[in-house]
Amino acid sequence: MVSTRCKVAVREELKKLGLHFIVVDLGEVEIMENISAEQREELKKSLLNIGFELMDDKKAVLIEKIKNVIVEMVHHTHEMIKMNFSDFLSEKLNHDYTYMANLFSEVQGTTIEQFIISHKIERIKELIIYDELNITEIAWKMNYSSVAHLSNQFKKVTGLSPSHFKQLKVKRRSPIEDVGNNNSENIESNQEVLNN
Repeated sequence: MVSTRCKVAVREELKKLGLHFIVVDLGEVEIMENISAEQREELKKSLLNIGFELMDDKKAVLIEKIKNVIVEMVHHTHEMIKMNFSDFLSEKLNHDYTYMANLFSEVQGTTIEQFIISHKIERIKELIIYDELNITEIAWKMNYSSVAHLSNQFKKVTGLSPSHFKQLKVKRRSPIEDVGNNNSENIESNQEVLNN
């Protein structure tokens, strides 16, 4: 679950099944009652119907929590994190960062750092399209050390400079849930736009 809309959809499915919940948060649900195997299977099917997966594997759950913390931080938090992200993630999820980083790389085929960069670039695209902030303000908001650092990273990921991206008639963005899962598609679609 990566948005408020996702949480609302999951709440509705739980209500339909007569299940009472304590918490429905990004990537996790806490149900009040113990559920039977049949109820669990119903819930699994119900969630699949709306595009979600019920996870049992603790490692897969941790991976989803890592992703959700990153999405929340990049797309939904308006204040900058005042500590190193690895420390922030370890504190937030109560796991050793090295363990999480190795697990994430092994399962996702990309590093946590690359996943964060992919999401930051997608957020920068969004901010450029909104046209409410200039590139200096965007660099500050996204916690870059300089405009040059943001521009270099943006070009490395998209193949375009931020100013060239701003000039495009067709701006290519990806749904949040797809960001960081296959970077080559984003680069290819932006290269296509360049060649047209």
